[in-house]
Amino acid sequence: MSQPLQPVVLCGAVSPEREVSLRSGRAVAGALPGCRLVELDRNELPEWLDAARHIVIPVIHGDYGEDGTVQAELDARGVAYAGCEAAASRLCLDKVATKSAMRRAGVPAIPEVAFAGAAKPTAAALVAQLGPQVVLKPADKGSSVGLYVVDGETAIAEALAQIPATGQWMAERRLQGREMSIGILGGQAMGIVEIVPRKGVYDYQSKYTKGSSDYIYPAAVPGELTARIQAAAEALFRACGCRDFARADLFLEPDGQFYFLEINTMPGMTETSLMPKSASCAGLDFPALVQRMTAPVFARAAARSTR
Repeated sequence: MSQPLQPVVLCGAVSPEREVSLRSGRAVAGALPGCRLVELDRNELPEWLDAARHIVIPVIHGDYGEDGTVQAELDARGVAYAGCEAAASRLCLDKVATKSAMRRAGVPAIPEVAFAGAAKPTAAALVAQLGPQVVLKPADKGSSVGLYVVDGETAIAEALAQIPATGQWMAERRLQGREMSIGILGGQAMGIVEIVPRKGVYDYQSKYTKGSSDYIYPAAVPGELTARIQAAAEALFRACGCRDFARADLFLEPDGQFYFLEINTMPGMTETSLMPKSASCAGLDFPALVQRMTAPVFARAAARSTR
């Protein structure tokens, strides 16, 4: 009789989001009985991981965990893992590619200007295309890393000057209204969370510093509009080929028009994170959410072992 597979929570690794990943990983491990918590010090899998003995719950925010690399490495070893597969992870980390998928699926997305750090547009060109209030951000990073929210041609020019001549970037018109997020579990959208940063911009500090933002969940959104937002989130999940769980971020403007910004395949699971707040609207506490997020990988591993 074969031994049950041991769940292994992987977190940490090397990226600007390492500390948040460690916090998320520890929280997930605390809610998953019998698991082994592994805090990675480098961007590579432990040698001892064995497809016959382990399944993996990756909670690695940043490049290694969200760009499809760790998923591809797990696939190569034949190790079953929770969450999105490599192709979906690569697509969703690329905000420009994600917005293309949104448009194909009929999910509302605002226009963007994509550019390389080595070939920046002028501030005047961005104002002409997007207007004077602009958001600048990396096209392939998460957690509001490298975010600039600027108003006016002079401020845009100053922000562009700070952007390094490397990597891929994008600019969007700054949306006015309510910033929101919604978790998707097993392809089903959960509750809408409204984010109210106390200093006005939901940047890295506001996102991960306790008390820096207020949250309203479920958000005060009319039922019919809530249903449309949930349907759009589910369509985006499908269009990007996501699996098990994800979190989508959006803006709701005063006229009732909403625009999705991105979909996150490795949502934060800290005490300030949005995914647990969204799940609470569906009646799931943190341990129940973790159990639901990881149940599919146990099922996949069990099906594999019976083949």
